[in-house]
Amino acid sequence: MEDTGLSGDNHLEIAKESLSHLLDDKRVPEEVRESLRDDFQQVEKMLEKIEQEHIHISVLGRVSVGKSSLLNALIGDEQFSISPLHGETKQNKFASWHEYEDGGVYFIDTPGINEIDGEQRAKMAHDVAARSDIILFVVDGDMTETEYQALTQLVAESRPIVLVLNKADRYTQAENKALLKTLTEKTTGLVAAENIVLATSRSTSKQYILVDKEGNETETTKEFPADVAELKTCLWSIVKDEGKTLAAINASLFAGSLSDQVADKIMLVRKDVAEKIIHAYCISKGVAVAVNPIPITDLMAAAIIDVTLVVHLSKLYNLPLTKKEAGELITTIAAQMVLLVGTIWGIYAVSSVLKLGTGGLSTLLTASAQGAVAYYSTLVVGKAAQNYLKQGKSWGKSGAKEAVQSILNSLDRDSIMKQAKGDIMNRLKAGM
Repeated sequence: MEDTGLSGDNHLEIAKESLSHLLDDKRVPEEVRESLRDDFQQVEKMLEKIEQEHIHISVLGRVSVGKSSLLNALIGDEQFSISPLHGETKQNKFASWHEYEDGGVYFIDTPGINEIDGEQRAKMAHDVAARSDIILFVVDGDMTETEYQALTQLVAESRPIVLVLNKADRYTQAENKALLKTLTEKTTGLVAAENIVLATSRSTSKQYILVDKEGNETETTKEFPADVAELKTCLWSIVKDEGKTLAAINASLFAGSLSDQVADKIMLVRKDVAEKIIHAYCISKGVAVAVNPIPITDLMAAAIIDVTLVVHLSKLYNLPLTKKEAGELITTIAAQMVLLVGTIWGIYAVSSVLKLGTGGLSTLLTASAQGAVAYYSTLVVGKAAQNYLKQGKSWGKSGAKEAVQSILNSLDRDSIMKQAKGDIMNRLKAGM
């Protein structure tokens, strides 16, 4: 692990501050916090874990590779259920490793990654791994394709992985040596060679026939105890040298992941609210332009409504703009809408002539058509401003031209204007 010049305690303190800030951030809307309730509860548990300096080690592997018995052997007690039934472990289980210092190390047993009808349990196993500090990946022979894929996915979680070849007593010394060589080659770049170990999780007995000098045969049974010494040494080394730092990194990674989720959720909430705001201003502008009895002030009313819309959106995204700044942003958007702006002004001009010819009162048909164009122009302005604000008051690498062009391409102008015309006409009729 790269030396940052900070101790494990320093790393833990930094991680603690990060988690506390995430929990206490008043800027997170309540609906976002509620939708991520389980994750925020996990932050609270992780904060408690850091304060108590606990280390979590999860074990994963196929059904019946001996995960539970391996943990029992490490703990020295039957804490995890063992059964001849296929896939005994149905949910995650915790137990403390009291043999290590003050018992601040906890093992987490998980269901088999390939369990029949166990997709949800497999997902749960991966979720546990994402929140654990060290991962024990257990196999009982050469690695299968399913195991390799699962291991590759776990490596992406950026946690130290110890690959355990369990049930080593089933093989000869030469076979174990060959299997270790194969596993090391297959996992190059995924698991450190020194973290690939042998283990025998359960005691076994073998029967022998002894023949004395006279040729008499005697049957005897020899007991072979479980052997997890190499695995213990490997784990102790990792926990002692890097335990606190690993716990801090794990917490920081989780906090970063949750922060991204919170940001995405906030953006979704803002997007929904922004669309409602834009729609409301589109209707307001369409009706205002349609009923305005003074032709010249149509454009003035339109400008005021657009500026107010952009200011409103800027407050929603916590990037408040002044009316002057909003006007400058609208000018930038309009500059990329030259053809559309020309069309709008042309229709406004025709409508203004009609209004002059009728004493400033156009027909419902003319008014709704003019209002529909105003509606559409505000829709484009609103969406462009929304795009600019959600990127932190930036058009991004593509620039304003491509951003506005993308919005124009995504809109069905004729359909929108037809709907807008109908909505505005209904509003006008209702007000007569």
